[in-house]
Amino acid sequence: MKVFVTGGAGFIGSHTVDILQQKGYQPIIIDKNKSKYADSSIKAYQIDICDQNLKEIFKVELPDAVIHLAAQTSVSYSVSNPKIDGKINILGTINVLENCCKYGVKKIVFASSAAVYGEPKQAAIEEGDTKSPLSFYGLSKLSAEDYIKLFSEQYDLSYTILRYANVYGMRQDTAGEGGVIAVFINKLLHDETLTIYGDGNQSRDFIFVKDVAAANIAALSSVEKSILNISSNTKTTINELTAHLHKLTHKTIKTSYKAKKEGDITDSRLNNRRAIYTLNWQPHFSLEQGLNETIHYHYVKKHSNL
Repeated sequence: MKVFVTGGAGFIGSHTVDILQQKGYQPIIIDKNKSKYADSSIKAYQIDICDQNLKEIFKVELPDAVIHLAAQTSVSYSVSNPKIDGKINILGTINVLENCCKYGVKKIVFASSAAVYGEPKQAAIEEGDTKSPLSFYGLSKLSAEDYIKLFSEQYDLSYTILRYANVYGMRQDTAGEGGVIAVFINKLLHDETLTIYGDGNQSRDFIFVKDVAAANIAALSSVEKSILNISSNTKTTINELTAHLHKLTHKTIKTSYKAKKEGDITDSRLNNRRAIYTLNWQPHFSLEQGLNETIHYHYVKKHSNL
């Protein structure tokens, strides 16, 4: 099966490409950036998903499926730059959808986000719960979901929408605000102060990138027209996270508390029961296992750059 991975040069995308290749699929990377991770045997097109020339690649390659991961992913950036956020996450998705329908793609797997829910009304968020995004990023993802559903109705395009919790792991950007674990580990290894926005008691549902990539592949053959939470179904506060990092790195933690960021939710835990049943999937990595792998990755990267 030939599978386009938009955003395939990025954090989640590169891990998804790895597993696709291991499982015998034919992944093709679609990304505006050049891949630093894929080997030379994997075909890659350096192009923005908003580019109208994207249709030429669909026309030549005729993929069977698309895993659509390319996006603007920063909540704070979306608040200050809603037009660019909307262009990439909504118009870029429409461009991908139009080409899927025109060139006979059988299935699209879409990377959505817990941000579509906003502040939860119950302890563990269910897929059918109220959607009330607090950021333009969350709104753009929810809008993209609606476009996918309508395209599906009008053009009989099969889809699975995966709403990710807070994804972390190797290859995540340490400069962005979205990857708090990557940022914290990088700062710890450079003996820098960790900045915590809010009182640190806000919680997140952290899910390891390898588990997310596995869910992406499982969704290729899952039940059609489904929306699923991809999560660990475990709540961890930012203060608890720093305690884990202290235990695993044996480094002194220096913290600085600042005002909560606009658009950030207080608590988030996604119920993953439906994904476990529907995808025949479950998260295999505990937070400690995932943190250990991620710390080792950053440690090796730091010392290889010396």
